[in-house]
Amino acid sequence: MTNADPRPGLDDFARALQKAGGFEAIARATLRRALLLVDDAVRGPGRVRVRRALLHLRGDGGYTGVWVLERGADALSDPDPRSALLPSASVWHRLRTTGEPVAVDVTLRTMQSLDGAPEKAQWIDEHGLSDHSRGRLLERDATHTCALPLRGPAGVTGMISVEVGCRAAIGRPLAWGDCRAALEATVAVAGPYLAALAPARPPPEADPLLPVIGATMAPLVRVLRAFAAEEETLLVRGETGTGKSRIARWCHARSPRREGPFEVLDLLAVPPETQMGELFGWKRGAFTGAVRDHDGFVARAEGGTLFIDEVDKLSLEAQAALLTLLEERRYRALGHGGRRLEADVRFIVGTNADLAGAVAEGTFREDLYYRINVLPLELPPLRARADEIEAWARFMLRRCHESRRAAGAAQLDTDAEGLLAGQPWPGNLRQLDNCVRRAYTLAGLDADPGGPGRRVTAHHIRAALAFESGRRAGGDPLQPLLDAAVAFVARLAADPPVDLSAVEWPGALHGLLLGAAVLETGGRDPAFELLGYGRMVANRNHHKALLRDVGRLAALAEALGSGLPPTLKALTG
Repeated sequence: MTNADPRPGLDDFARALQKAGGFEAIARATLRRALLLVDDAVRGPGRVRVRRALLHLRGDGGYTGVWVLERGADALSDPDPRSALLPSASVWHRLRTTGEPVAVDVTLRTMQSLDGAPEKAQWIDEHGLSDHSRGRLLERDATHTCALPLRGPAGVTGMISVEVGCRAAIGRPLAWGDCRAALEATVAVAGPYLAALAPARPPPEADPLLPVIGATMAPLVRVLRAFAAEEETLLVRGETGTGKSRIARWCHARSPRREGPFEVLDLLAVPPETQMGELFGWKRGAFTGAVRDHDGFVARAEGGTLFIDEVDKLSLEAQAALLTLLEERRYRALGHGGRRLEADVRFIVGTNADLAGAVAEGTFREDLYYRINVLPLELPPLRARADEIEAWARFMLRRCHESRRAAGAAQLDTDAEGLLAGQPWPGNLRQLDNCVRRAYTLAGLDADPGGPGRRVTAHHIRAALAFESGRRAGGDPLQPLLDAAVAFVARLAADPPVDLSAVEWPGALHGLLLGAAVLETGGRDPAFELLGYGRMVANRNHHKALLRDVGRLAALAEALGSGLPPTLKALTG
């Protein structure tokens, strides 16, 4: 370190944090002090260089941010594509469970207490410090590293690590114990500040694959930029519809494998008995029905990236096979008797399940959990990044309009944006996209066919939202009818009053119900039988009833200034 670097006492450090201007100032001061303490303490046989310090923020689901302070630097930096992030599940597990700092010998893949004896070192390769991670650290001349738990009011929320280079000390302990007490005190003082303050940094630049990046997602995207360049398995957690597949594709597009294929294996669509075949492929004759060779997803992703979504749905047999593949990078297609094939593939794994809980229940292998939990990251639900809702809605509306090759532009009114922003969106981005598409379609009823574009207003959004509960399976069978009535009344309320007193409402609505039943069943006879009119079908007088009630529906449509949809109009022919 430079001679100008101050080495304040702990009390001075605490007072400096109280006066600091925010998250980054506190993080910078903490990492600088950690570097100085280690620089003063570590001694070994040969040249010792303190390289860098890293602040890792982690939630239950994975990383939420990483910041780096290089030796001699004045400012924090984001992890670059060659950064070593100490991606070891066992190190993190030990920090969280024991609360004790650990020292890691990178070359030997061992960890021990920061002031522990060498004979008590624990081998950690089994749970995460793979050849790739080890090689990345050594490339950065980091032969040893220490990690300390970072505590906030809610417990351990991250860690601070310091990387040291001393090849002469490989297999021998550095003098970590000389600075352990000072390091722990430093991290204890800074922890509550770092856990409570949100980093104030401009969001990264958006792009077509990730067009919206809000304040909550910005730190994750910075971590993802570093993770994308890695070969280690990336585990992406998140609720259904949060965009795990989009993130996986984004990481592939920023990886060294971007020119290779990107394949998606969605295990929700694969029965357990065929999972092995879909993963590894099969040879002709491997089983009944295997009439030709079939490449599995691993072979199709050769040279690129394979995204395995809903990994918690893997059978125990397929879990064992995937573990072997991840550890040895070799596999064998079903029915293939020759040597095993090499797998030149980067794996990204997605899930919305609690894998740690599945391990405890015995439905997910613990060794596989540690193998895929190398670079974990959790996508927050849309309700936790509400600042993105309006921007995502505008993007989705524009995409919907462009996909129809429509003229002009689609516009989302300010009131409509506010209405969308106030919804909880349990289905996340997927649900929002469905709602926007539905509102766009409803807005088409009001659009001028020769006009310059389409305007989506608040009443279109309200009408689109009214269909949400009716699309859920189960529940009260009257709910879809109520939702439709709410949407219809909302539509009327948005227009000038219309005199519908002369319309035969019961017959018109009955005609609508009959028309929907015909569309659902594909014929008039089964439609009437579905609604309990089997006797009318037997007497052959149901056609007349259908024409009468659809005619009343046409009268209602005329009173509203519209016409029957073509599918219903065809029933009168």
